[in-house]
Amino acid sequence: MELKYTVPQITPDTLEYYAHTNHEILVGTPKSIVLIFHGLGSCGMKHDNGDLERRLAENGVLSIFPYYGPWSWMNAQAVRYVDTVIEVACARHGLDPDKTPIVIEGGSMGGHSALIYTRYAKRTPKACVTNCPVCDFAFHATEREDLPRTIYLAFEGTECSLEEEIMLHSAYHLAPTMPDIPYVILHGDKDGAVNKEIHSDRFVKAMRELGRNIEYIEVEGMEHCWLEPFPEVKEKYISTIVDFATGKR
Repeated sequence: MELKYTVPQITPDTLEYYAHTNHEILVGTPKSIVLIFHGLGSCGMKHDNGDLERRLAENGVLSIFPYYGPWSWMNAQAVRYVDTVIEVACARHGLDPDKTPIVIEGGSMGGHSALIYTRYAKRTPKACVTNCPVCDFAFHATEREDLPRTIYLAFEGTECSLEEEIMLHSAYHLAPTMPDIPYVILHGDKDGAVNKEIHSDRFVKAMRELGRNIEYIEVEGMEHCWLEPFPEVKEKYISTIVDFATGKR
């Protein structure tokens, strides 16, 4: 039996193997893109659309949930991967990637990834919205016992030292070089996984001292990324992303 071998490629025909999109429920030709970045440990393929993805589809916005790896921490490979996914998605929908507005969203490691991708993306996004993001990556490296292995695997073996890579992927330490775009940071004061005072409080303060456009939504009683008990906050979060993507903000 003769076997045929194919090298995996991200193309318009194979995009669903590399990212989930809301294209099947999208109304009309997309006017913009929202990247939804997942948290630590996410390794499954999505087969449905959440509240945010449905709202975006109703408003003619393409959502993309890239499968950039469960422990990538938006390393250089993940950045290149997301850049490619955007270009392929634009090709599939007849969009110019250099002219299509992009909004970034994510929670926890996804929030970290949103901030770091904003810094290193091939095309700077229009806005970055995050939920309970990791901001001080140097502190987070030992904040929990499950983290060191993930960070080691994401960055060990690069041209830089592990210490240098951590600092190059720490939004708090990168604040002076972060793109001058609107940022929205949401964080709950009961977060036991990503300490609000160490991460978002300090990052927002640093960005404000630099004169950046950053909105801070502090949620009393909210645990890590868990918006469901706070429907008004969840609606504000989703509406903020939709408004950026549709040009209302």
